[in-house]
Amino acid sequence: MDKEIKVGVIGIFRGEAFVKCAEYTGMKLVALCDKWEERLNSVQVGDDVARYTDYDEFLGHDMDAVILANYFHEHQPFALKALKAGKHVMSETISTFTTAEGVELIEAVEESGLIYMLAENYPYTKFNQELRRLYQSGELGKVTYAEGEYNHPMSEEDSKPYTPYPEHWRAWLPRGYYSTHALAPLMYITDLMPKTAVGFPVASAKMKGYATLVQMEEDAVFRIMGGGLPGHSNWYRIHGTGGAAELTRGPGYYGPEQIRVWHDPWDVPEGVPEERIYVPEWPYRKDLGKIAEATGHGGGDFWVDYYFAEAIRTNTQPYLDVYRSVAMSNACIMIHRSIKSGGTPYEIPDFRCKEARDRYRNDTERPGPKDFF
Repeated sequence: MDKEIKVGVIGIFRGEAFVKCAEYTGMKLVALCDKWEERLNSVQVGDDVARYTDYDEFLGHDMDAVILANYFHEHQPFALKALKAGKHVMSETISTFTTAEGVELIEAVEESGLIYMLAENYPYTKFNQELRRLYQSGELGKVTYAEGEYNHPMSEEDSKPYTPYPEHWRAWLPRGYYSTHALAPLMYITDLMPKTAVGFPVASAKMKGYATLVQMEEDAVFRIMGGGLPGHSNWYRIHGTGGAAELTRGPGYYGPEQIRVWHDPWDVPEGVPEERIYVPEWPYRKDLGKIAEATGHGGGDFWVDYYFAEAIRTNTQPYLDVYRSVAMSNACIMIHRSIKSGGTPYEIPDFRCKEARDRYRNDTERPGPKDFF
């Protein structure tokens, strides 16, 4: 393996998770930054890890890259500072909170020539990697419709540590802004980018959720839903012109983690059964599967670190690059606007196009605690 990559992490909990993966990715945690000084000084990440409460001082540390796990709505300004300081960046979701931030981030990455990656971990579960392999093999034909669900209710008692005070972002974040766990795996499986969103709120007495139709490239339609509605659900389905596939439903955080594939009886490809259900293996880098399984989010926590390190080593932008990252953020922004407007369709701009950037360059509209939906 090439020279070790020195990494700093902002966010004590992400720092702890990173240490579990670092040994196998060729990266080393050298600095940790967090405002919670008492917890920062007690966290078990190694005595040789420098600790900072000031982000600007943290950026002065000798390191190659920064992982951002600060507050949900504050990733972009921290990313810009890191890029300006010459650091590669991996940011937790979402990348940007406004479309103006998206334009600025993309142009900063382009100007710097540095690696930028979104740490969206749900595409990298074993079953979503297998759905990608299956779809890319051509067996399902061209996607026409897909569904993605990330619905994660919590008891009032369990949710308290996540919302320690009323102004905390988890207490007011608009429901549509937390859409990437539902949308990102479908984008990863099919390689399609979002174009238009139509969103609706789903509400109960104490919980919030959303349901959205997203028009994708090539006229495909994706239905995504989630939030904190009753009935935990992490589930994905793909319908193509030649068949369909899904993660099976059932008990457990991800259900039984089986893949079901089926074809119409008059359109069964040669050499495959009309229907099959199986437990997939890791389709890519099987040799690292056991290592991945020992980390969080179905192995996704390992794979985002792994692909970030590979991108830095090869000087090649990763799959979840700044363009896909900002496209997902723009989808969240427009889902929220559609929900707020009562279901009006909203364009999801693609900032690979300079003309689209120019239309949204000054769009700084952002929700806050008084704009809860």
